[in-house]
Amino acid sequence: MTEFFHSIDKLKPVYDKVYQLVLFLCKLLLVADILITCMSVAGRYVSFIPDPAWSEEVVLTCMAYMAVLSAALAIRRGAHIRMTALDEYLPAKLVKGLDILSDLCVTALACIMIVVGWKYAVSIGGKGTYVSMPSVSRFWMYFPVPLAGIAMVIFELESLYNNVKQLMLGTEER
Repeated sequence: MTEFFHSIDKLKPVYDKVYQLVLFLCKLLLVADILITCMSVAGRYVSFIPDPAWSEEVVLTCMAYMAVLSAALAIRRGAHIRMTALDEYLPAKLVKGLDILSDLCVTALACIMIVVGWKYAVSIGGKGTYVSMPSVSRFWMYFPVPLAGIAMVIFELESLYNNVKQLMLGTEER
């Protein structure tokens, strides 16, 4: 059994790279958000700095990407909202079983986000355009949901694996 877990543990660098990629994307989006907002605000008061009409929609879209992708990152760190008040009073195996149940439920939610989010991005998003940028499809406004769903599935699979491994091998990590 430990050989099986040892061979699966070799995938950790892949999860690390995906995490770093999503984190880097969030950082880029944050920098873009700050720069566009600064330019927009400065453009209202300084005559030679442009105040583009598209700035508000782009900032809101960047924020949507950051919000859902950072939630996916929280899954990997174990920083998502969870109830742990009774964990110290329950048997460790029960707590680990509840963690596994939680992982399965969040994975199901992530799969729904992928399917329904993609459907909305293609159907609703594909039919409209940004008001201030008529050449850009609203697909990009809806796309963060399925994208975050994919990241959530990846990180939940790792969390699920870690919880099953801890339950099977009897290791204690809370």
